[in-house]
Amino acid sequence: MTPTEIFAGLLRAPKPVCGDDASRHMPVLALAPMQDVTTLQFMRVISRYGGPDVYWTEYFRVHGDSRPEKWILDSIIHNPTGRPVVAQMIGNDIPALVRNAKLLQQYPVAAIDLNLGCPAPVVYRKCAGGGLLREPQRIDAILGALRDAVTIPFTVKTRIGFASPAEFDALLPVFAKHSLDLLTVHARTVTQMYRPGVRYDLIAQAARELPCPVLANGNVYSSSHALAVLAETGARGLMIGRGAIRNPWLFDQIRAQLRGEKIKLPAGRDVLAYLHELWDNEISPGVRESAQVQRMKKFTNFIGEGVAEKFLHDIRRVETTKDFWRVCGEFLDHDQPMSLEPTAVGVASPASVS
Repeated sequence: MTPTEIFAGLLRAPKPVCGDDASRHMPVLALAPMQDVTTLQFMRVISRYGGPDVYWTEYFRVHGDSRPEKWILDSIIHNPTGRPVVAQMIGNDIPALVRNAKLLQQYPVAAIDLNLGCPAPVVYRKCAGGGLLREPQRIDAILGALRDAVTIPFTVKTRIGFASPAEFDALLPVFAKHSLDLLTVHARTVTQMYRPGVRYDLIAQAARELPCPVLANGNVYSSSHALAVLAETGARGLMIGRGAIRNPWLFDQIRAQLRGEKIKLPAGRDVLAYLHELWDNEISPGVRESAQVQRMKKFTNFIGEGVAEKFLHDIRRVETTKDFWRVCGEFLDHDQPMSLEPTAVGVASPASVS
């Protein structure tokens, strides 16, 4: 089967249920597109821990006469996961978006996705990503042009508004109009960034009102929380970003909980081995030591939320390889199970998770 056929099959499957029949009705589990994170190298690592059902690329920047970036194309051409990859674009130039969508369809992608959610000021100030949510009529024109140009599944990832959740009511009819194959809803506003207050009720509204499947996105941090989000939203599945960096076992933990099985927690040394694997895959020949350490901090900033506040404090201040692994060893060289949930101390008793 082609990536497109596999992806379409995932979207057609029944909504998930818990209990004995869950294995036949699993939710779609997706890895969120994260700029400078969801690279070929990270996809390779996370796939070894169970991984999601489908991967999103980091976004292709589309403007003027731009062409798809080679390093992002590598995650499609050399996809090591055996699972489908969705190509995400960001931009507001309709002819350029159409041209790049047609170029990307020449590669083994499962779908073409439009980013309407990036909250970075450097992006939204150019009226791209989440910035487009201030202009529903412009979104309408872009979606119409892309729907005509994309012959494989066409999907959108959005936030619930730019400055206010009240904007979502005006966006839903625009999404409903264009025969999307999937809408992913990150239930925060653009200006909210990643602060607390995820509006899962608005994801539920989208799941009720739209003719296409909906993925729920936003602060899914554990298998039990994942099931609660699915129950509350009625979504077809979940898209997980930062939670998957922190806990690459999370996708398999969700599957196990849906089947009613006991969740397996990694020990500290398992987390340490994960960090070593990230290091080995992310290292770039010829890059100076300090740059390599800084690159790894992009991951430990999230992983540390499930370890301890003191770990985060110490690891953010290291500058050498030796000190990086010294701090990691101090906190992770043990056999105690770890929930990796974002708490001050991430060590949990096995009995606390079923």
